[in-house]
Amino acid sequence: MASKQSTSGKKQGIRSARTPGGGTGKKEADAVDALTLLKSDHEEVAEMIEAYAEAEEKEKQDLAVSICTALTIHARIEEEIFYPAAREVLEDDDVELVNEADVEHGAVKQLIAQIQALDGSDDHFDAMVTVLGEYVTHHVEEEENELFPKLEETDLDLDALGQQLAQRKAELVAE
Repeated sequence: MASKQSTSGKKQGIRSARTPGGGTGKKEADAVDALTLLKSDHEEVAEMIEAYAEAEEKEKQDLAVSICTALTIHARIEEEIFYPAAREVLEDDDVELVNEADVEHGAVKQLIAQIQALDGSDDHFDAMVTVLGEYVTHHVEEEENELFPKLEETDLDLDALGQQLAQRKAELVAE
């Protein structure tokens, strides 16, 4: 858990024990920092959304299920682990970025629930998946361009956080 020690106006989180090369000195080939893991998830979903737009009708239902599953898991790890850690280290003004992300997650979850309740042949199915893609694109842009750079300026241990996120993601995928 991150601490809230204050130096130079910023809250301090878990301090990173990084080596000069940027890693923690551990030789875990698949270890990845939190922001890299989340960006990878963003790219994976973007590729699925693009594939959906180009897919044949018979493939769309399965792609929509995959998109919804990936987004649900991603939202859970952000809400359970990433956002609380971000709140611990961000200045009060910047916490609003996390609050906005939470609200955006709510809208995405509602749309996912609607998509999951429909059959791929429903008149609004394509429109809902398209709008979901637009919401996600907006959310990703804000996270990657506004929130992530703010977190890079803190002492949050992104490597340790990445390990927590990866572990929780693996648990959710296995469910």
